[in-house]
Amino acid sequence: MATVAVHRAVLGGGRPTLPYAETGRPGSGPPLVLVHGYADSWWTFEPMLRAMPAAMHAYAPTQRGHGDADKPAGGYLPEDFADDLVAFLDHLGIERAVLVGGSSGGVQARIVAGRRPDRVAGLVLLGTPALLADKPGTAAVREAVRTLEDPVDREFAAAFARGLAVGRVAPGFLETVVDESLKAPARVWRETLRGLLETDLAATLTGILVPTLVVWGDRDPVLTRSDQQLILDAIPDSRFAVHEGAGHVVYWEDPERVVRELAAFSAALRP
Repeated sequence: MATVAVHRAVLGGGRPTLPYAETGRPGSGPPLVLVHGYADSWWTFEPMLRAMPAAMHAYAPTQRGHGDADKPAGGYLPEDFADDLVAFLDHLGIERAVLVGGSSGGVQARIVAGRRPDRVAGLVLLGTPALLADKPGTAAVREAVRTLEDPVDREFAAAFARGLAVGRVAPGFLETVVDESLKAPARVWRETLRGLLETDLAATLTGILVPTLVVWGDRDPVLTRSDQQLILDAIPDSRFAVHEGAGHVVYWEDPERVVRELAAFSAALRP
């Protein structure tokens, strides 16, 4: 089991301070930077980080407003998170990285891949939506989030997290995920969701020329195969990995397989 160390990145320039987890050691290839999704934190990747061999060097920042990161009054659009991500790379002196976006974290990851291909060696999208506003359950979630007050109701957060997985997830880990989500104030839940729903997500798929791996669970309660096909059609150098029997968060349900896929994908990247 890999050792995971937690540090803090003081981005400066008016940007928030972000905690981040790190595992592995620097190697000859670009490191992985894992980008979490909505109402989450770096903890969502803890099972993957623990499963990584020492030769895989990975970072997982917690984004503004979430977990133990700073919680500024504004800046919760996908492009704001994308700008923070580039600042995070700058802070750590990372010239190029493999960006791994989990769920909606893949939106800001692909924004960076499209706008700053010089900083991105490869892109991995784990259960990332091509589009979101068109999904059947979106209106109900938006209405529920609109009425949230501080402190965010634990049962609401737990139901939200439980609804993302269909396979077995360790109960203790799921409790930690819920604890982390409750660190985001109600306004961050609202503003982050608003940003995702009001951004033209189709436009964030254009101009991505870096090698891309799309990973999807075929029992995902949120995303359909046709949604994932939109991503594959938009990105020329993309490939598809299907986890049969898995739900939305494949990295919770089968972290070891995802780590193997990341290792193979990274090894195949051009120097």
